[in-house]
Amino acid sequence: MTPEEVGRRVVELLAPVEATASVSGGQGYARATVDVPPASWADAVRAARDDAELGFDFLDWLSAVDELADGFDVVLHLWSVRGRHGLLLRTRVPRDAPVVASVVDLFPGAAWHERETHEMFGIDFAGHGELRPLLLPPEFEGHPLRKEFVLASRVAKPWPGAKEPGESAAGGGRRPVRPPGVPAPGEWGTTPTPAGAAGAGEGPRGGTPARPARERPARPAPGERPARAARPSAGEGPAQPASGERQARPAAGAAGPASGEAPETPVGGEAGPGSDAAPAVDEAGPLGRPLPGERPTGPPRQQPDPDAAGES
Repeated sequence: MTPEEVGRRVVELLAPVEATASVSGGQGYARATVDVPPASWADAVRAARDDAELGFDFLDWLSAVDELADGFDVVLHLWSVRGRHGLLLRTRVPRDAPVVASVVDLFPGAAWHERETHEMFGIDFAGHGELRPLLLPPEFEGHPLRKEFVLASRVAKPWPGAKEPGESAAGGGRRPVRPPGVPAPGEWGTTPTPAGAAGAGEGPRGGTPARPARERPARPAPGERPARAARPSAGEGPAQPASGERQARPAAGAAGPASGEAPETPVGGEAGPGSDAAPAVDEAGPLGRPLPGERPTGPPRQQPDPDAAGES
C-alpha cells in the first residue's frame, strides 16, 4: 500500500472520529501520518493493528515533541512486517494536563517507550501502572526534553560551535543568541556578581562573575623586525666562540706572541728547547689527515725528464 492509501484506510476505520491524514517525508522515506484526538488514541492504535488490510503488527517507537504553548505531540510509529509499509499516529495533549491512554495492553513493547516519554517530557500514560524512572536517578527534578528546562551546562559554559542556534550562516561575527531553555546570565545562578563586572550576571539572582581581561604584549607591526640584543662594547673583552665552533688558526708567517705572554707549544710533535712537556699532536692527527672542509695536500708531482726519456 502507498502512504496515501494507508492514511485513507485509517481515517475510514476511525469514522466518525475527526482524523486528518497526510504524508511525511518523501521518496522511500514517505510515511502516512494520521492526527487523531487524544480520546481516540488507543482506538486508533487498535484499529491499525487489527485491520487485515493494514496489518500493523510491529511497534517501532513512541516519543513526544514539545510544541511550547501548543502542548505536546505524542508520536507513535507502527510497521507492517507483511505489507512493508509504515504509519505515524500523532495526537496533541495540552501542556497543563498532558495525559493520554497507554497502549501497553496492545503492544507490550511500548512499556519502556512510555516510561522514557513520561520521564523526559512529563506526559502521563493512563493505565500504564508503572511509570517509574528509566534513565534518570530517582532524585532528579524536572523533565530534560522540555524546552523550558534550564540547560545548566549551557549557562556555565558557552556553546563550542562555530555558530549559535538561530544565527545566520552568512553572518560575519558571533552574536549572543540564546536558544530556548537557556536563560539570560542574570536570570539563573547562585553566585552573586560584584559591581562593575562588565554586565555579566546582572539581575535579581546574580550569576557568574566576569573574567578580568588579561594583558598581552603588543605584536610588532607588519614588516617590523624585532630588536636584537646589544653587542658588547669596546673594553668588555672578546666575544667567546659559540658552542661547537673552532677558533681560527694563525696564518703562516704571523708574528709570535707578544712580550709577557707564554710561548705556544710547537705543533708537529716537536717540543721546545728545555721543555719537559710531552710532544703535542697536530690537529690534523698523527696520520696527517686533513681537517673537515680542507682539501688534502700531497708532495708535488714530478714532471718526467725529456733527456732521460730520449736516452732510454
